[in-house]
Amino acid sequence: MLPSLLPLALEILRDDPMAEGHMYEGDLLSAVVKRSPDVREEWPELRAELVGILSELGELPSFFLPEVRSTARELLSPGPRPGTGTGTGTGTG
Repeated sequence: MLPSLLPLALEILRDDPMAEGHMYEGDLLSAVVKRSPDVREEWPELRAELVGILSELGELPSFFLPEVRSTARELLSPGPRPGTGTGTGTGTG
């Protein structure tokens, strides 16, 4: 299910990173960011796309939950990806 839904969600987020589902502005981005790190590692092209969207936004607004903002910062950090020892938050290796 996730391989089908995440690309659709990212397509929407490319056009409107703060897209609103049925709860609050940015809830789609929040849901995508909160996915398990295993999901992002299994589909690196989707992870790279999410990082690109987050890069364009910069710091998430304060109304996002702290864990969402923290995960977004981790994804954007230039250090090694957790559990891999390689790669960067920007996808540049």
